[in-house]
Amino acid sequence: MDIIPILRSLTIAVVPIILAITMHEVAHGWVAYKLGDPTAKSMGRLTLNPIAHIDPFGTVLLPLILFIATSGKFMFGSAKPVPVNFNNLRNPKRDMALVAAAGPAANVLISILSIILLKLLGRIFATVNMSGVVAMVAVPVISMLQYSVAFNIFLAAFNLLPIPPLDGGRIAVSLLPYKQAHWLSRVEPYGIFIVLILWSLGIARYIIDPIQAFIFFIVDIFGRIF
Repeated sequence: MDIIPILRSLTIAVVPIILAITMHEVAHGWVAYKLGDPTAKSMGRLTLNPIAHIDPFGTVLLPLILFIATSGKFMFGSAKPVPVNFNNLRNPKRDMALVAAAGPAANVLISILSIILLKLLGRIFATVNMSGVVAMVAVPVISMLQYSVAFNIFLAAFNLLPIPPLDGGRIAVSLLPYKQAHWLSRVEPYGIFIVLILWSLGIARYIIDPIQAFIFFIVDIFGRIF
């Protein structure tokens, strides 16, 4: 295994991943705070300091294992979930959906900003000589932005899987009639295991891929505008 390309890819991926998962969790907490729940704020989780959101397994160990196992081709991570007391929300059933949707929405927004920056930097770098120091700066920045677009779209799509405790599951629980919502909410303790099984069988991709394609379509529209 050639370690140099893997380390290079890891360096490119780390910043976009940390930014993506940090903004994802802060968005949950911020919307919850605006809708009446101060739990995340009181616990110091409404901060952009990634240290407050780092989970030893989800943020550090899991991404490293995946990155090494795939020779730098794939890496996925997660932060500590922001605590939300849904009973504090002014309209718990409705607001649960808004709080859950805030995380994926933040990732979509980062994707849009990343693709806009890519377009702007592309125009700037097109007017200068891409060699020496300029190339040393431009190439990694462009690679980080490209990775940011792809990772944030994937993270948003993955979290929209309609299985609690993922955001899509919470949105579904909020929107479904009481009987169906109650049944789906009971899945939450086993949700992660269900997701892992669906992922290992390749079934999850049939749900994630269409969501990714739709999100990319939206992000691409903003990219074309610029």
